[in-house]
Amino acid sequence: MTKIKICGLSRKCDIEAANALLPDYIGLVFFRKSKRYVSFEQAKELKTLLNTAIKAVGVFVDESVENIVKLLDHRVIDIVQLHGNEDEDYIKELRRFTDKPIIKAFCIKREEDVIKANESTADYVLLDAGMGSGNVFDWMLINKINRPYFLAGGLSLENAGKAIELLNPYALDVSSGVEKNGLKDKGKMAAFVDAIRKDEKYDE
Repeated sequence: MTKIKICGLSRKCDIEAANALLPDYIGLVFFRKSKRYVSFEQAKELKTLLNTAIKAVGVFVDESVENIVKLLDHRVIDIVQLHGNEDEDYIKELRRFTDKPIIKAFCIKREEDVIKANESTADYVLLDAGMGSGNVFDWMLINKINRPYFLAGGLSLENAGKAIELLNPYALDVSSGVEKNGLKDKGKMAAFVDAIRKDEKYDE
């Protein structure tokens, strides 16, 4: 079954909605330039409210290893997602301090980007159109991906089913597609999750 990640949660009501829906992952964004940014203290409070069945993914952009390890050690996050220019040396350094899963995001614009994703030593890769762009990239570019991946970029209730049918990704990662006026919308979140699970139950 395709996993579900709802990224960019920043309010208590977002966590409450997630707890009711039980996606596999939620994302907490620690990039200060993002409108979905949360501080250490905000994230810590949100994590205490999160159902323990849901994994919290910390999303970072060229953050110091020290700061990421701090969040891991305090159990504010369970998984690391690298969304900047972090290279293999960076991942190797991070692994010196943690055995938690690492997701490395790749902006897919050409076939060479898929090759880099295939070669990454991260536990998972995330394929996106750009950092939080909310746009869909050309899915035909990833027909040679040979590892489990999170699919992101412009996903919504309207195209989630098609993404699963055509690509069979490990997980769908949605953010702006379940928002209204720039904030997470409980109704859209529920519709997105229900549509995916209903389709897959029907397929069985």
